[in-house]
Amino acid sequence: MLHGYGGFILRVDLTSGRVRREKTDPAYMLKTIGGRGLNSTRLFEELKRDVDPLSPENMLLFGVGPLTGTLLPASAYTTITGKSPLTGILGDSAAGGFFGTELKQAGYDQVIVTGRSETPCYLLVTNDTVEIRDAGHLWGRDIWETTAALRRELGDNAVQVAAIGPAGENLVKFATVACNNSRTFGRTGMGCIFGSKNLKAIVVRGTRRVTIADTLRFADLCRKLEADILNHPEYEQRHALGSTLLMKALQGIGILPTRHFQEGLCDYVDEISGETLAERYKVKNKSCFNCNIHCSRYFITPTHEGEGPEYETLCSYTSRLGNRDLEFALRMTTFLNRMGIDSLSSGETIGWAMECAQRGLLTREDLDGLDFTWGNTQTIEKILRMIVHREGLGDAFAEGTRSLARRFGKGTENYAFHVKGLDMICGDPRGIKAFGLTYAIASRGGDHLRAEPFFELTERYDEAERRWGIREIADRLAVKGKAVLVEHTERQALISDCLTMCKNIGLSMDLMDVDFAARLLTAGTGLKFTPERVDDALKGVIERDRLLNIDFGIDAGQDTLPERFRKEPLAEGASKGQTVPVEEMVQEYYRLKGWDERGVPRGRA
Repeated sequence: MLHGYGGFILRVDLTSGRVRREKTDPAYMLKTIGGRGLNSTRLFEELKRDVDPLSPENMLLFGVGPLTGTLLPASAYTTITGKSPLTGILGDSAAGGFFGTELKQAGYDQVIVTGRSETPCYLLVTNDTVEIRDAGHLWGRDIWETTAALRRELGDNAVQVAAIGPAGENLVKFATVACNNSRTFGRTGMGCIFGSKNLKAIVVRGTRRVTIADTLRFADLCRKLEADILNHPEYEQRHALGSTLLMKALQGIGILPTRHFQEGLCDYVDEISGETLAERYKVKNKSCFNCNIHCSRYFITPTHEGEGPEYETLCSYTSRLGNRDLEFALRMTTFLNRMGIDSLSSGETIGWAMECAQRGLLTREDLDGLDFTWGNTQTIEKILRMIVHREGLGDAFAEGTRSLARRFGKGTENYAFHVKGLDMICGDPRGIKAFGLTYAIASRGGDHLRAEPFFELTERYDEAERRWGIREIADRLAVKGKAVLVEHTERQALISDCLTMCKNIGLSMDLMDVDFAARLLTAGTGLKFTPERVDDALKGVIERDRLLNIDFGIDAGQDTLPERFRKEPLAEGASKGQTVPVEEMVQEYYRLKGWDERGVPRGRA
């Protein structure tokens, strides 16, 4: 018996209707672990490099970890992977909730979908039974409606549903997939791949038990992690506010994106903060499977209710767009979740248009007569609806910010804040240098979750010297040693993704490292996951990701940041005068990885 793992890989070809189950290979898992590592490796080995992301030949992979669905706290995530329609390179996105646990209990470590159905369909997985069913009656419905309809149709409110909304159906390049209505696979357009395959949803019901090799040892390790979470100095704040705590935290260090990164301070932050959201509108906390933080939240306003938002959505639809109306941002959160649109990419397209309009680079005539002044909520809501249905100007916006700027030209490219086609997150890198390096080198584009080098914000100088021999690593404004930190936390982030553990715990709370992961994996699976073997697996996945992206056309010239962050100092606040010397840090990162000056691993040079 293969402990920990589900035991099978499921392959589904929507063109032919063929379904095939393969036994999970323990040797393969030793080199990939699971989750993102398993998906990335499979994509590297099997995907044709020149495939159009919207063609039937693109792969859509769902991966869960070896310990998903067990006692391991906060290990409820699932990763979806494919060639990104938005960026044209490696794409993936992860979400929590309960879907991954259900997939594991159905007996699967990975689901691989290829081909394209002639008509809308959904995939129903119930243990050994796999069916491709008609979804014509669901096409056009939003994610919440789809989930409810499928549960009624199947007579089972316990089935787990990962679905797309109208944005995915209409091939919006940054369309999302969601499970449990609001647990969103947000980045890189995985919902667009669903739509390109005429796949409305994947529905899972599993009734099998996940077995553990050494139950007593594994239980002890899980209890230790649970206690470490509860005793962590940030526990109470994370429980109360979730990631929305970052609104005031980033304001405090002068890097809260305001009016499209023109400033790092927002003078109305108290009106839109996580604290205000919790005080006025939060009615209940919510958690993913087997998590003791319960960091998500339900909210009710006088006119609306929903779940969330996370920090990135809250910032994207408040300070980043010059909007001070918190209730409007909450309403847009639910709209995005129901329609299936990424908040960061959609918010960046709007912020780009607002700054270009402010600078006179785009006129109302260019923008279908819409008034893109800062904080114009009527325009924000209207363009979002146009994006969902690809109506008028919304058709261009649905292609993403990089495409928009190329289409309009006239200097608008300078205000398209993306890396490798993926729109940047809501954290100004001028005041967090290691994060700036992370955005530049992340394998899916302008993203913090590939490393999330949170340690640079801690000011734990003695610990930095003990761990890496470089005190400056704990100083967010220092450049020295930041490549060392990113190279380290890149592996720490990946082990969280391979275990399908929430990175707020594994990485930001600094509770997961290679040694502890090896002990968990060995006790859980019975396979010999030594720390060295785990570390080698992580390094292998990261290098394969790089080689895949090189095949997709990525080079050192794209491992950079938009000009604003490299050349325009912040004007005020605790990060005043700062820019990001990204080229210097990138070259140091390459040296640490053993890559040449072009960012090519030595074996491929």
